Amino acid sequence: MIKAVFFDIDGTLLGYKSHNLLPGTVEAFSILKERGVKTFISSGRPMVLIPKLPLHFDGFVTVNGGHCIAGDKVIHRNTINPDDAARWLQYVDDKGLTTMCFTEHDMFINRIDPVATALRDQLGFEMPPVRPLEEFKGQDVYQFIAIQPADQDEATLALLPHCRMPRWHKLFTDLIPADSSKAVGIERILAHFGIDRNEAIAFGDGANDIEMLQYVGTGIAMGNAADIVKQHSDLVTDSADDEGIWNALKRLNVI
Repeated sequence: MIKAVFFDIDGTLLGYKSHNLLPGTVEAFSILKERGVKTFISSGRPMVLIPKLPLHFDGFVTVNGGHCIAGDKVIHRNTINPDDAARWLQYVDDKGLTTMCFTEHDMFINRIDPVATALRDQLGFEMPPVRPLEEFKGQDVYQFIAIQPADQDEATLALLPHCRMPRWHKLFTDLIPADSSKAVGIERILAHFGIDRNEAIAFGDGANDIEMLQYVGTGIAMGNAADIVKQHSDLVTDSADDEGIWNALKRLNVI
């Protein structure tokens, strides 16, 4: 029996074409609530970037599992090692890179460039305020967005022994604690509610969703997901713009 469903946002709950909820998704949430199935966000976004959706959520896994909320209570926090954060900011300064910084209640960027603008437009959020790198220092950081090509990731991680970079886009990647993942966040949420992992399903489309798709009882890749994500899922549904969530939940007899 399915008792919990976790949803990524970008490319999953919201399609990249419209950035809007599909009618089937809204109806599915109504049925899930009627049946007592708990619903959760599981996203790389920080809480300040979770869109206001006309849906009911029992909790949130944010910044790739680093900050988790059950109801209105924070049940898990995991910030980036301060030494790694300092080394990353020095690296950004030395290389002239652009980075976004996510704290518990705020987000900011050191400068705006075309890739940052493309990121904003793709995910449909307002550009965070620009602040000098000096103001990033000493913050409890849950996640950085590293705007750099993938061929630089290995060299970057060599400087940051307590971090990992789950890349989901060719132009930028998340930078998070090595022991953070959506799977870790889901583990904390399920333990809080007393739900077994085999009673949970999850929907995702990006490489940072692979751990959670493998952790839950049934991991569902959207039709628009990367091939590597589909290979690590139990089921591939239709795309986020073609009622993928509704169709998968019907196929699994959850709704």
